[in-house]
Amino acid sequence: MQFEFLNVARRHAAGFASRGLLIAGCAAGLAGCNTTTATDTTGGIPLAYTDRHPIAVKEGKKSLVLFVGAVRGGLSPMQRAEVLAFAQNWKRDATGGVTIDRPVGGSNDRAANDSLREAISIIVQAGVPNSGIGIRPYHSEGKNANLRLNYPLMVAEAGPCGQWPDDLGASYQTKHFENRQYYNFGCATQRNLASMVAEPADLVQPRADAPAYNAKRTFGTDKWRKGESPATTYPDAGKGAISEIGK
Repeated sequence: MQFEFLNVARRHAAGFASRGLLIAGCAAGLAGCNTTTATDTTGGIPLAYTDRHPIAVKEGKKSLVLFVGAVRGGLSPMQRAEVLAFAQNWKRDATGGVTIDRPVGGSNDRAANDSLREAISIIVQAGVPNSGIGIRPYHSEGKNANLRLNYPLMVAEAGPCGQWPDDLGASYQTKHFENRQYYNFGCATQRNLASMVAEPADLVQPRADAPAYNAKRTFGTDKWRKGESPATTYPDAGKGAISEIGK
């Protein structure tokens, strides 16, 4: 009985030892999977200015102001051209109807009404439907007021610029030793790009492919079929040459 008890005790001890080794092996394996993420302690990769000053595409407003005199009826030739260009741009850019702010109660009330009728006539003839034109009266408080034509469109904006949350000079703050761009860096570039882009949607996604221009391609192919050189001929290529050396 004593020998059997010793054998059982030995088997239990061996089992505990094997389980201990298994647990230690699993712990070592898990410890090997733990990796340390590299930390950018010097700030060598600064925050991009496109992230600090993103270009936002949103709905804005296109406006045209028509100055109306008190004793003039209708629009001037220059104003008619401006209204026509405004209506043509509406067909290309607008995301909604045309709204016209008409002054009431001022000294040019009658002239403003005449100008309004003429402006609506030009806009409708240019292709804007009557159902897409809205008129909003506003009080001019006895002064000569203007007609204001508006329509919504998508615009690209960035900024505002000129914000300086941190000092550019020497400082004991840690961020000044990290070689990072100052906050306002790149803001003017982003704002200028947003104001110059012709189609704000191009900043979000590319346009669809346009049909290929086949006229030039057909002209070159016909010359090749006739046995002629399809190369472009420049008649004025050597017109400004000073010397014939090298030809």
